[in-house]
Amino acid sequence: MSEITTVGLDLAKNVFQVHGADASGRAELRKKLRRDQVLAFFSQLQPCIVAMEACGGAHFWGREIVKLGHEVRLIPPAYVKPFVKRQKNDAADAEAICEAAQRPTMRFVPVKSEETQGAAMVFRVRELLIRQRTQATNALRGHLTEFGQIVPQGAANAAKLIAIVEEPASGLPADAIATLKVLVAAMTHLEAELGKLDAEIVRRAKANEVARRLMTVPGIGPLIATAIAVLAPPPETFRRARDFAAWLGLVPRQHSTGGKQRLGATTKMGERSLRRLLIIGANSVIIKRHTHAAARPGTWLGGMLTRKPPMLVRVALANKMARIVWALMARGGVYQSPAAAA
Repeated sequence: MSEITTVGLDLAKNVFQVHGADASGRAELRKKLRRDQVLAFFSQLQPCIVAMEACGGAHFWGREIVKLGHEVRLIPPAYVKPFVKRQKNDAADAEAICEAAQRPTMRFVPVKSEETQGAAMVFRVRELLIRQRTQATNALRGHLTEFGQIVPQGAANAAKLIAIVEEPASGLPADAIATLKVLVAAMTHLEAELGKLDAEIVRRAKANEVARRLMTVPGIGPLIATAIAVLAPPPETFRRARDFAAWLGLVPRQHSTGGKQRLGATTKMGERSLRRLLIIGANSVIIKRHTHAAARPGTWLGGMLTRKPPMLVRVALANKMARIVWALMARGGVYQSPAAAA
């Protein structure tokens, strides 16, 4: 048997599939492993390249397998799918992972440390609490509508909903009030927990040197700066700023052929949380454009606002902000507006 140089590992909860190949790509090993057999198997294997699809558990296994002397490569699942020949099963997936890892132009995902994953958890939990708050608010608004109490949508009107429930003269049935107060208590609890998370994010932003520099960019506050510092890959992963914007999904989707350029909507690839936050940050700049020098008449943004649809301008500005972010992360320094830099 030839020496195994690349191993494709298809991850699962309990049963893992291994596909090993030599330098020429010929299959040398096909094996099923239980969860408790994975590390013992790789500890007996000669150092080689171990490839896996990037997912939540891949970073844990990547760290553990690196400790055994192997080189770990995580591949986005979308890049593995074209290498699956026919039927979808664990063995075919492991073979496709192994073959994709051997491509010279393949792109890989860096293995995250425990500290990085722990720091990113605050944003995931915050998103979950916001969704739960929105669900509770919509439920309360819908139930009040049944009794003729109409309140406009939006989190800013949540206080009006609570005031109606707590108002004795609101005309709501006693049985309904007792039930609606459960939603009010849930909304109050979620709001308090979100306040704690926001305070923690602000604290981290002040302690992180990269986040402090990113906050000099108009439209980027503590939340966006800390999220970029934690969730974005190292800047050396990308060759240029446009590659970082493309990874975020802020560039047009191409469907070009025959020398004709056909550009569509944004690709929406990469980290969707960062993309959404950057668009929200761009929106804040546009809303407060009278206080931002970069949005005054005669500037690039000022001209875009007069010629293009509002949402297109927001995405274009988010794209520009992403490129500035990459430049600050890769080269250091703080943001300087074009007027100040001239």
